[in-house]
Amino acid sequence: MQDQPSAIELVDIVADFIRNHAMPQLQGHAAFHARVAANALDIVKRELQIAPKASADEHERLKKLLGRDGSIAELNRELCARIETGDISLETPGLEDHLWAITMTKLAIDQPNYSGFVRALEEQGLK
Repeated sequence: MQDQPSAIELVDIVADFIRNHAMPQLQGHAAFHARVAANALDIVKRELQIAPKASADEHERLKKLLGRDGSIAELNRELCARIETGDISLETPGLEDHLWAITMTKLAIDQPNYSGFVRALEEQGLK
């Protein structure tokens, strides 16, 4: 069992400190770099929150698509190779959903305010 605070809470505390205490005292490049650091910490926080389940889901989809088990990296390499050879295409059941899911996950982590991502969530009734 991990002691408190959690990694997510620590990242959140540091990002809050940078934004609300350090940045107001900074100017120019230093303020810009502090903003970049706070944004990077936000990405780390979302990665910690989203990636474990997303990776497990991705692994299950890949196993189903390819009909075998392996690491996510191995299965992704095989998927790419099979797409390249034409063995798997968008007509393959599950591929389009898989590609959409990994794209949405990447956006949820990296750019959750991206207008296209927000619109897609709204269209799916998720926001």
